[in-house]
Amino acid sequence: MSVLSLYCYLCIIMRMKKVFHIISHFDVGGAERVAVNIAKSKTEGFEYHVVELIRARSRVTPVFIAELDDAGIRYHRACVPYVRFHYVFERLAAFVFPLWFLPLFLKHRPAVIHSHTEMPDLAVSWFFTLFPALLKGCKPVRTIHNTRLWTGMKSTGRRVERFFRRHNANVAISPSVRNCYEEEYGQRAPIIYNGVAETPQKPYEGIVRGKINILFAGRLEPQKGISTLIQIIKRFKDSDRFHFHVIGDGSLRRDIESELGSLSSVTLHAPVHGLAACLSSFDYLLMPSEFEGLSIMSIEASLAGLPVIANSCPGLRDTLPPDWPLCVRGNDLGQYVSIFRTLEKRADNCGLSVKARQFAKEKFGIRRMQEAYEAVYLY
Repeated sequence: MSVLSLYCYLCIIMRMKKVFHIISHFDVGGAERVAVNIAKSKTEGFEYHVVELIRARSRVTPVFIAELDDAGIRYHRACVPYVRFHYVFERLAAFVFPLWFLPLFLKHRPAVIHSHTEMPDLAVSWFFTLFPALLKGCKPVRTIHNTRLWTGMKSTGRRVERFFRRHNANVAISPSVRNCYEEEYGQRAPIIYNGVAETPQKPYEGIVRGKINILFAGRLEPQKGISTLIQIIKRFKDSDRFHFHVIGDGSLRRDIESELGSLSSVTLHAPVHGLAACLSSFDYLLMPSEFEGLSIMSIEASLAGLPVIANSCPGLRDTLPPDWPLCVRGNDLGQYVSIFRTLEKRADNCGLSVKARQFAKEKFGIRRMQEAYEAVYLY
């Protein structure tokens, strides 16, 4: 390498902005997907790292890590193991985070720390509370991913929110998220819509021929409307028209297994990494969520031409055209029944697929999201 080339290389390194995304774990999740999609940006002058708060060990974790490797994204594994026990280990991970993250911070001196979801938010605010001098030259950025924050942790949440408001760090992902945050915490955050890339499609091997195949995919948690999902499926358990695919894991897994596991019209499956590449195989996506931030799954479905049957809740209705005919108000079971009685195979109802795809492509471009966040990083 010549002296001039070395000089140019050193200048680039000195100007490089290192951005650290702090996520809960290396696993399936909308916030994790957003962080990775931003970090895949090839804008010159940025170097992206993804940091895990609690060490995942699911079947998806190796695939997640392989994706980071393929994209050239640096990553850092957590030390606290993931144990499903009422968020105790997540909180423990947030409070020990400053101890193991400090050497990493001092080694890389990131220009931006970008946190995603509550436990990473707690960890970042705690880190800078213990080491406030490190805020000099480092900008905190925080994406608000949901319309409801700090369930069961309101007092802790108020302290964390004061930190992010004080540093003007907040970014909302939808009008619903912004409005809910402003109503509760009194600050109006800018909006950057989640960006979602179109995914080449391939067949899903579990499709049941001759049926209308309906997919639910997500965390098996109350937020996702699991009780309503169970009611809907049991209402049509004797119908020979539908087959339901329930893909996911979470605290309500046993409820799903006990209520639906014996039904011949239902297939239960653990989380599938890369499911976005198989969405076009299904006829409809069912999303009875109680609330969302801005649903990545809904956007991915629309981009794949998969119509969404949705509860018209904050953060989910924002992902669909305003006059979308498959929306239900208040998770009303009667409205779901009326919709299901009119459903046809997707091939016979392609107008909805075209409408949804056009809306998603215009509003949720991935490059637009990357550039918008990079403008925040530079400001």
